[in-house]
Amino acid sequence: MKLLLTSAGLTNPSIVAALQKLVGKSLKGIKLAFVPTAANVEPGEKSWLVEDYQNCLKAGFELDIVDISAIDQAIWRPRLEAAEVLFFGGGSTFHLMHWMQQSGLAELLPKLLESRIYIGLSAGSCMAGPTIYNSVQNLFDETYPLEIKEGLGLVDFQFIPHLNSLQFPKIREEQLRQAAKSISESVYALDDQSALVVDEGKVAVVSEGKWVRIG
Repeated sequence: MKLLLTSAGLTNPSIVAALQKLVGKSLKGIKLAFVPTAANVEPGEKSWLVEDYQNCLKAGFELDIVDISAIDQAIWRPRLEAAEVLFFGGGSTFHLMHWMQQSGLAELLPKLLESRIYIGLSAGSCMAGPTIYNSVQNLFDETYPLEIKEGLGLVDFQFIPHLNSLQFPKIREEQLRQAAKSISESVYALDDQSALVVDEGKVAVVSEGKWVRIG
């Protein structure tokens, strides 16, 4: 299984180069399906989401936008199957995980990833771990009307995006280290210029910014 877990997507040349190496060929013309479902419940303007799309286009991808909460599986499944890269965007981790389960994609995903690359951005990276409700993830103070605790379990560590971001004042190394005492998994906390490459179980950090591993 091959994954690129990011805090803010394809934000710099180092991350794009790492992705190209993971894919094993030029990104130009490769079909990418972007799942923006996590953003649906986020209030306010969405220029950040548009920027995420633009970064995919700048990298050379042929972009399809596939909201799994808005269309039936009979429509979204063939579009995901036609893509070589599946990109899960940012927003509410709980909302995204709810629709991963509700739509049936969570069950189908391991099979799809036998021949496709997984990219996560913020919420899309957080849900790759064992749980989305734990002492470190809860520093984001996300709320959701449904109780959802389990993640996809694609990796055996917790991913924390937006390290040192002004928008998330609790996502600081000192607070993360304290919170991480309550869980058994390792924690990777990355800023918006950093990413994790997971290639058949091997984890490597790509960064033009700051990151920390705890545990």
